Amino acid sequence: MDWSEAVRKDVRAALEEDVGGGDVTANLIPEDAVAHAAVISREPAVLCGTTWFESCFRMLDPGVEIVWHFPEGSQIAPNDALCTLKGNARAMLTAERSALNFLQLLSGVATKTRKFVEAVAGTHALVMDTRKTLPGLRLAQKHAVRVGGGSNQRMGLHDAILIKENHIAACGGVKAVLAAAAKVPDVPAQIEVESMSELEEALEAGAKLILLDNFDLDGLKRAVQFVAGRAVLEASGGVSLDTVRSIALTGVDRISVGELTKDVKAIDLSMRLKVSQIG
Repeated sequence: MDWSEAVRKDVRAALEEDVGGGDVTANLIPEDAVAHAAVISREPAVLCGTTWFESCFRMLDPGVEIVWHFPEGSQIAPNDALCTLKGNARAMLTAERSALNFLQLLSGVATKTRKFVEAVAGTHALVMDTRKTLPGLRLAQKHAVRVGGGSNQRMGLHDAILIKENHIAACGGVKAVLAAAAKVPDVPAQIEVESMSELEEALEAGAKLILLDNFDLDGLKRAVQFVAGRAVLEASGGVSLDTVRSIALTGVDRISVGELTKDVKAIDLSMRLKVSQIG
């Protein structure tokens, strides 16, 4: 699936969920009424989700005119007019909620990610997302992470290997599971460890990408010193905006943060509409 089709799929699902057999309220308005509208920000944020927003309106009114006053990724302030729209009044009112839902949610993800990225500034650690996304919106949320300055982990179970405790047990040990992973062409493999002894075993078995699960700060420092650049180290577990810089300063290469996409506060936006022409 290409990018544009993925966006259309998200939007179709959102509109089908909201509109169902028809918008019985918007249908009260004359069919040929034309409206102007503006989207206003109510709080500071990083703007994200413009493609999904536009697609909601264009799916119902291909001729709608949308002019953005801020590009994707911009820092916006309260009372900023983000964009203006002109089109069929019925279509605009029907698409409004779904369009704002995408824009509010994805701006929330981008805004939170930007805060984490700024918190680790000056270190070499990358802020990474996880698979803890809202069902059906993974591509959208991972796009928002990138807009906020973060980096994407695997998209799903299909594009990268992440070996955890149960995988190790089922496969017969660290050496056996890493050997099996090495036979999968063109797919990166990461193994999770929970102690220094497991880290040493994984490194001896040839691991090049290692996830340090719930290590404390001293443990992370020891792990970085022990590995000494022989593998990429990623910290996971117990990561918050209060702790992420301390974790980055241990010298790990990557930090995965579930709350970027899992615990999201949508940005407060509103759309003001005026009907300018009837008939």
